Amino acid sequence: MSELLSVALVCAGTLLAQECSRDTALDVIIAPAHTPMECLMHAQTMAAQAGLPGGSDRYLKIACEHRRTEVEQAVRRAS
Repeated sequence: MSELLSVALVCAGTLLAQECSRDTALDVIIAPAHTPMECLMHAQTMAAQAGLPGGSDRYLKIACEHRRTEVEQAVRRAS
């Protein structure tokens, strides 16, 4: 299993980039990746395929994340 995830976040244009997260995004697109380079390339490809309309009402934030283990997910839910 891949340890990295390509994450493309579609955020409202009124939201500051540092506040754009999985919780605040309008849409989240995720795909597995094996290397950091593949991660960035996947995210850009996913964003292009999503066909986001141009304009200032939305923007895309691309990130690479380490996949969380089941233990990490349980701890996060408990806190």
